[in-house]
Amino acid sequence: MKSKLQFITSMVLYGTLSVFIRNIPLPSAAVALCRAGIALAALLGFQAVRGKLPDVKGMGGDLPLLCLSGAAMGFNWIFLFEAYKYTTVSVATLSYYFAPVIVMLACPVLFHERMTAKQVACFIGSTVGLVLVINVGALTEGGDHLRGVAFGLAAATLYASVILMNKRITRASGLDRTVLQFAGAALVLVPYVLLTGGLPLGGMNGLGWACLICVGLVHTALAYVLYFSALKDLPGQEAAILSYIDPLVAVLISLTVLGEPVTPAQLIGGAMILAFTLINELGQ
Repeated sequence: MKSKLQFITSMVLYGTLSVFIRNIPLPSAAVALCRAGIALAALLGFQAVRGKLPDVKGMGGDLPLLCLSGAAMGFNWIFLFEAYKYTTVSVATLSYYFAPVIVMLACPVLFHERMTAKQVACFIGSTVGLVLVINVGALTEGGDHLRGVAFGLAAATLYASVILMNKRITRASGLDRTVLQFAGAALVLVPYVLLTGGLPLGGMNGLGWACLICVGLVHTALAYVLYFSALKDLPGQEAAILSYIDPLVAVLISLTVLGEPVTPAQLIGGAMILAFTLINELGQ
């Protein structure tokens, strides 16, 4: 029960991220850099207190992949934050949750895994759901909506690449992997942010600072600690089911807290994306 509560808490935190991001008056790249930096400092401090700092030397060939996956994670955040700006949180989140479908398509190419008939059916069902989310909203919300969906799908593609790279990482596990990926994200985002406008922190207000610190410490450092602490004790199928708390919370936040519009067809499309990806994961 303790592991379940930890996992559920991490999913709820991920699902409420958008509210805090929208109250930070910084460019998306700057927010992503601060998120990585704050979380990295917090997790390194946490590991130092426990006397279990990452064994970088012992990771050998995993280190380049950890840095590369960290870079992908950083830009994944940028695209997701941009998606929040141009479309509703529910549409951005549901587009982002197309990542498992991208992984499903990539595995036969990268790992020579055969797609089963059920996987093909799940891919088709998820894609139909995505079409409902995209096209129905586009009829009423215009170009910004489509741009938001595009950013959400770009974030999904990068997140899928992180998942695929993690399949190749065997020496680093759990929290060590996350710490090094945050470090990789920060190292790549520093020059990118400096070249694209820097960190305009002078325009931050009290609410912005509070939200930024909360995103780094609570929605990232704490959420990842809870996630990995619980993941090792939960069966795979149970974790797969509970992981869908994240998008469900995000959609509820979009509808109730932010008061964003959503059509019945978009809800049906979102339900199709989540249902078919869950069905696929439960069969593995």
